[in-house]
Amino acid sequence: MDELPENLVWEILGRIRKTGDRNSVSLACKRLYELDNEQRISLRVGCGLDPANEALASLCNRFPNLTRVEITYSGWMSKLGKQMDDQGLSILSGYCPLLSDLTLSYCTFITDMGLRYLASCSKLLALKLNFTPRITGCGILSLVVGCRSLTILHLIRCLNVNGVEWLEYLGKLETLEDLSIKNCRAIGEGDLIKLGPSWRKLKRLQFEVDANYRYMKVYDRLAVDRWQRQWIPCENMQELSLVNCIISPGRGLACVLGKCRNLEKIHLDMCVGVRDSDIVGLAQKSSNLRSISLRVPSDFSLPLLMNNPLRLTDESLKAIAQNCLMLETLRISFSDGEFPSFSSFTLNGILSVIQNCPVRELALDHVYSFTDVGMEALCMAQHLETLELMRCQEVTDEGLQLVSQFPRLHVLRLSKCLGITNGGFRTLIGSYKLDLLAVEDCPQISERAICGAARSISFRQDLSWMY
Repeated sequence: MDELPENLVWEILGRIRKTGDRNSVSLACKRLYELDNEQRISLRVGCGLDPANEALASLCNRFPNLTRVEITYSGWMSKLGKQMDDQGLSILSGYCPLLSDLTLSYCTFITDMGLRYLASCSKLLALKLNFTPRITGCGILSLVVGCRSLTILHLIRCLNVNGVEWLEYLGKLETLEDLSIKNCRAIGEGDLIKLGPSWRKLKRLQFEVDANYRYMKVYDRLAVDRWQRQWIPCENMQELSLVNCIISPGRGLACVLGKCRNLEKIHLDMCVGVRDSDIVGLAQKSSNLRSISLRVPSDFSLPLLMNNPLRLTDESLKAIAQNCLMLETLRISFSDGEFPSFSSFTLNGILSVIQNCPVRELALDHVYSFTDVGMEALCMAQHLETLELMRCQEVTDEGLQLVSQFPRLHVLRLSKCLGITNGGFRTLIGSYKLDLLAVEDCPQISERAICGAARSISFRQDLSWMY
């Protein structure tokens, strides 16, 4: 090793990806140890860091070129030693001048003071906080003021962070490209408007309201009416995910849906107030859409927001079929409270998308309108490679036997399907048409019956969901 050129040894080390392997190699000789110290750019530590601050200082001193650091205390207990505190973030800011990506998970001892230390990390581009309960909006503000190049910000279960001043400041910087806010109770849908000019740069937005916190409240029509009517420039948005949100016509997040010209992926999960006109407008503007996932809330929640119940219909699916000619993934799900007769999408609406778009992946959950007739229609689906059926109780053995005639299907997943028995797999046994068959919690299917139905088989049986 001593005779190998420096650039060749550097190349060898660069090809070793696993941390454990790199640690072993670095112990082989002093030369490899020093080169590994210089080349190591990422570090992931957590409960084994004890004493936390001293050990972190030692690691940062050993690896001077760290750019990505993840500190996670998932599963931490007091007997494992004290967590890293604000002083640890002071060490990071002082020892890691190249730090550009930082993730803090379950760091319950970190406060706003720690984020003020991070404000000196001028190269920081990405910050991800997961359950850091002592951090408030003041700490986030101090960080974004110092880290003016921040492009990625993820806040998950940061319960004391509100969304006023720091969002306004980020809006003025116009650097943010990826924003994820999940289950942060002090941040509401209306607060996102404060991003202002930054909407132009935003490429990815994930916003999720805590379902338990949301549904403890009555939908306040007056609060919805207070949302400002504002034009939101979001032409560069590529990925949009909204969960448990209120969509009010012409206000708040509704302003986003019809203006995303470059949108490629959208996920709407239990969003109350979404209308056909919203989806139609989205489809007409987003011709590049490649993936759409819709989880529809049950009817009981809708009248609380509007005088008349709102329900998405086939009009939405037909607009997608006519305008989104690059669509590859379609996922439709109804909540547990949905009754079969209330299903808003009919079989014709679903099939219109399959017939007009190059759909490679189709996932249906609780869609009672999808029957054996739908399975027969999929025999003509020239692009379909993956099919997932969850709680689709109208599909029987007769429909499943048609899978052998699907032109390009490679992956089939079945979950909680009551109408399918062992007999449904007769045409698949020995054909090895499927690369993967996954069966979960289907009471009338046995593991023995599906042997030989695919090259790879996954089987799980837990029927507690039925009782």
